Amino acid sequence: MTEFVSDVKTIPHSQEDVFRVLSDLSKLELVKDKIPADKIKDFTFDADSCSFEVDPIGQVKFVIVEREPNKLVKFKSEDLPFEVFMWLQLVSVSERDTKMRLTVKADVNAFIKSMISKPMRDAVDKISDALAQLPYDIL
Repeated sequence: MTEFVSDVKTIPHSQEDVFRVLSDLSKLELVKDKIPADKIKDFTFDADSCSFEVDPIGQVKFVIVEREPNKLVKFKSEDLPFEVFMWLQLVSVSERDTKMRLTVKADVNAFIKSMISKPMRDAVDKISDALAQLPYDIL
């Protein structure tokens, strides 16, 4: 498995608020128009899944497969030629200070790895940046 890990992001909201939103993706409807198109293209979602466009891979869909209250949301890819797992880890530092890290693991061979490493690294960074900036207290 090839692993891509974001930097740890600081979110100025409670761990409970962050988890509440990230474990029910339908809450993102309220900010869909605020997500920059250059960060995430063709973003769609429902309560348990999300999909978006990643160049050069194309459309990527993730489904929530595990929720650990206030700590973890784990996703698995669908409809890709290789398996991808993604999880969001949350740690509370204080009432309005939550640390978040996004990890993506992809089961790819060396040839595919060389083609997707840069786009996947960029996607992980863009997704984690976008998630860190959401207004969790109003979602």
